[in-house]
Amino acid sequence: MAKNILICDDAAFMRMMIKDILTKNGYNIAGEAENGIRAIEKYAEVKPDLVLMDITMPEMDGIEALKRIKAADPNASVIMCSAMGQQAMVIESIQAGAKDFIVKPFQADRVIEAVQKVVG
Repeated sequence: MAKNILICDDAAFMRMMIKDILTKNGYNIAGEAENGIRAIEKYAEVKPDLVLMDITMPEMDGIEALKRIKAADPNASVIMCSAMGQQAMVIESIQAGAKDFIVKPFQADRVIEAVQKVVG
């Protein structure tokens, strides 16, 4: 059965790119969110197998959204995705419970590799 994935990114073109990569590889898109607040609402609504979360978003950033999703569901699987490849961001994301970290701009195979590692 195809895994359901929630895509959270404030850039519509980025959500489209990720959606394209995932659907071509047999994954199902459970929903999309354009900021951290919507990500939390969508997560509760669709209960995805995995969340791909951008860090820099308006209203609430991805790290805060990650923390709140993990607080509500300790078993949540989240992969952070950001252009900010700074060490501190990666470390903070992993400490907050992220399963992996993808740096933008990314290659399609890096996204699939991360997703497969987390949800198979």
